[in-house]
Amino acid sequence: MPVLGSSPSPHHELALRDYGHSHGSHAHDHFQVLIGLDGVLEIEVEGRGAGIGVGEAQVVAPGDRHDFSARKHGSLCLVLDTTQPAWARCAERAPPDSPQLHALARYLAQCMRQPQASALALQHGPALLLEAWSPAPASADSRRRRIDWPLLADWARARWHAPLSVADLADVACLSPSQFAQRCRDEQGVSAMHWLRSLRLAHARELRLGGMSVAETARRTGYRSPSALTAALRR
Repeated sequence: MPVLGSSPSPHHELALRDYGHSHGSHAHDHFQVLIGLDGVLEIEVEGRGAGIGVGEAQVVAPGDRHDFSARKHGSLCLVLDTTQPAWARCAERAPPDSPQLHALARYLAQCMRQPQASALALQHGPALLLEAWSPAPASADSRRRRIDWPLLADWARARWHAPLSVADLADVACLSPSQFAQRCRDEQGVSAMHWLRSLRLAHARELRLGGMSVAETARRTGYRSPSALTAALRR
């Protein structure tokens, strides 16, 4: 499976994880989808407690601190770490009581025990989990003008030297600013300016990981100073 990264295209990582009785607590910058296969995992997300039993599921949104521990016999979960923004809608509502989702999770767990023989299933597993959790939108949505997000991201990355606004992005997408802003919230899970800032920061991370100096990275990605870039990376 591809490793998680900072490019605009979604990245996914499937894993089978055994949770013991010991307590854990952390937050991360991607969505985490947990589906119970055995035992019960006690989890508290931003102060809201829940238990993930067999066939139950939970989506943890980026930045949400969560504490977790299993009951005395432990817990086995199928875990999907993903940057796919469509999971934002799933995080906002209760998990579905879906036999298809639970059966799919069990099947993918079996595939992970024989990954070489199940490469195709594992490749498409993240998309199938999303489809099983959140059925396709109504046909009215399919008639909307499609936004090519990777192409729009490439357009923005080539223009960090100029101040970019929601209106600029909307113009490229052939939508009004208000339509584009709503579509960004619906499809990317964040505001248009948050999406743009995240894209710029991701580009800066790529350049720094490639060995480019802070000053040159700041110049290429449009930060007003090297210190502004350093502060953004620390945040």
